[in-house]
Amino acid sequence: MRLNEYRVMWVMVLFDLPTETKQDRKNYTEFRKKMMKDGFTMFQFSAYMRHCPSHENAEVHIKRLKKNLPPRGHVGILRITDKQFGMMQIFYGKEEKEKPPIPQQLELF
Repeated sequence: MRLNEYRVMWVMVLFDLPTETKQDRKNYTEFRKKMMKDGFTMFQFSAYMRHCPSHENAEVHIKRLKKNLPPRGHVGILRITDKQFGMMQIFYGKEEKEKPPIPQQLELF
């Protein structure tokens, strides 16, 4: 199936993790590092996102996230289409900013 803006997905991870104890901070750091190792980039301080070429690929990364969930805190995982992501408006103060560039995908035959 050809890539299109309805099939290509973005996985967004929103989290609020405790940092009161040394163990909490360690869990927070490990969770963040594992997300970044899996290709997620920071969108905001507690919001990371990853571009996925398909629904199936997004599922692989979501399963990996679930496996690495810390023992405490709140984590939300949101999957949106490239079309929906493209309609997002981003502001810094009152100035609208450009969206991050969409990663280029290769199509293999």
